[in-house]
Amino acid sequence: MHALIFDRFGGPEVLRWAERPDPVPAPGQALVRMKSVGLNFADVYRRNGNYHLSGSAPWVPGYEGAGVIERAAAGDRLFPPGSRVGFADMPLSNAELVAVDQDKLIALPDDITFDTAAATLLQGLTAQYLTTDSYRVRPGDVAVVHAAAGGVGLLLVQMLKAHGARVLGIASSAVKRAAVLGAGADAAAGYDDWRGQAHALSAGRGADVVYDAVGRTLGDSLAAARTGGTVVFYGMAAGDPDPVDPRLLMDRSLTLTGGDLWNVLTSATIRRERAAALFAQIRDGRLRPTVAARFALRDGAQAHAYLECREAIGKVLLSV
Repeated sequence: MHALIFDRFGGPEVLRWAERPDPVPAPGQALVRMKSVGLNFADVYRRNGNYHLSGSAPWVPGYEGAGVIERAAAGDRLFPPGSRVGFADMPLSNAELVAVDQDKLIALPDDITFDTAAATLLQGLTAQYLTTDSYRVRPGDVAVVHAAAGGVGLLLVQMLKAHGARVLGIASSAVKRAAVLGAGADAAAGYDDWRGQAHALSAGRGADVVYDAVGRTLGDSLAAARTGGTVVFYGMAAGDPDPVDPRLLMDRSLTLTGGDLWNVLTSATIRRERAAALFAQIRDGRLRPTVAARFALRDGAQAHAYLECREAIGKVLLSV
């Protein structure tokens, strides 16, 4: 098989398309022939050496995608050869063949394409827990979403609207803000004026919930939340946040909570139930995935460069 690999840390130029031995599935693993792969900033961070990587070079990036079962796990009748499947958290996915834990496989309904699965499983399941587990959104809530034109952001805006919230989406350019409004947000703002827009949308109360995946904006997010409001911190796209004085939380009765998808997907049953709910939202039109661009997997270096230019609106996919 072939895979996208890198031997050293660095920019997109360290990535290359190379022949590799076919993976040998361990007990409890199936062999999946990939069709579509999702690209994430986590892949960029691992390529740069900022995220932990197990094993030694050459490394194969990627953690999510969709394809067809080439060889079933021993004794597994749930996913026989030919089954259409997706997964959100299995390493080495930037390859033609991937060994995937059977309990991480998600069956794809006939009306969910490989591209749709690769574009929504990781980010969609993230947006789902952010609106139901980290903070249970109620009709009439005012929600602020940082990085609202990104892969998670656009889906999060749509899910918040489906829950009946009023949404302010923050994005860095006019084109991105137009996409945020197109996803259903009530208002969109840049990073120079969003605090005032949050104040206006909430009639001066402050936001009920602020979703912050930027990191450096955490202090402003806390200031924009209402007394008794919640800030959900789930990413550090612009770097680590400054420390938070717990007296601030006490004085304004604020809740600051973290979010991580892997603390939610704790079993195969939960994973598949949540994916089924996600697919139902796509099926009935409440959730519309946005694909920013498609690249051939062999052109992964170009895809990484495109993602890093931060012009992407929605999800970048790699076709195998």
